[in-house]
Amino acid sequence: LIPSSNSIFNSAVVPFNGRFAGVFRCDNKKRDMNVHRGFSDDGINWKLDNDPIEWHYDDPELGKFQYRYDPRVVWIEDRYYVSWCNGYHGPTIGIGYTYDFEKFTFLENALLPFNRNGVLFPRKINGKYFMFSRPSDNGHTPFGDIYLSQSPDMVHWGQHRFVMGTKGGWQSTKIGAGPVPIETSEGWLLFYHGVLTSCNGFVYSFGAALLDLDQPWKVIARGAPYLLSPQTYYECVGDVPNVAFPCATLYDEPTGRIAIYYGGADTVTALAFCKVNEVIDFVKSTSEL
Repeated sequence: LIPSSNSIFNSAVVPFNGRFAGVFRCDNKKRDMNVHRGFSDDGINWKLDNDPIEWHYDDPELGKFQYRYDPRVVWIEDRYYVSWCNGYHGPTIGIGYTYDFEKFTFLENALLPFNRNGVLFPRKINGKYFMFSRPSDNGHTPFGDIYLSQSPDMVHWGQHRFVMGTKGGWQSTKIGAGPVPIETSEGWLLFYHGVLTSCNGFVYSFGAALLDLDQPWKVIARGAPYLLSPQTYYECVGDVPNVAFPCATLYDEPTGRIAIYYGGADTVTALAFCKVNEVIDFVKSTSEL
């Protein structure tokens, strides 16, 4: 899709003006990591910009970055917010917004390094914005739990709360929030990745959990088995083998169908489908808290 790209993966997709728009992680052939804008009529065939997104900001310090990767996009109130892993003296979480996918404004680095997997909720809860994050180290992070933070303005974040940590098996090394959570009558449906350290390295799978609607740091149910684990060639072979890393969903509420966009082997963007009621039933019936 982009002549200079080495790989396009771990990307975010949203409905936009009767079509689809996205912010894509594109690693170029120098292996620089950055995010690019893309559009699609059907959510499958995409046209991406050759050049990375140009961010507008008031503070020149925000222009100092080493990398941008693993974006998420969500519509809240009157605009699309973008969160991503921003390289500012180590990985932190950048937050910006766009009204039209033409001009992108960089608000601020939300948290101190080192942190990844910043995922915003699609609406305010009790008058505040909420965001998942996963505190980490400056490298490959052989640990990691999911936390929540709250903000009145998308810039100042605090009231940090623990959500959930690692468990055995497929999620025994580290976990991290995936796509923007989906609001259901049963609670917030969160897809998240979990990592197993095998004798041959990390294995990234993903599962799901249900969180309380008003106090989303409270876990209602958490499926014990994974939903999807690397099995296919494009999940097992690539720049980072054995990775299925979810970053976005498209939820069709009338039919209950969820399309999950996920990165395969840190090389390609893949697509899986499920039904919301089936996932919720699975999470509740296999839950281990």
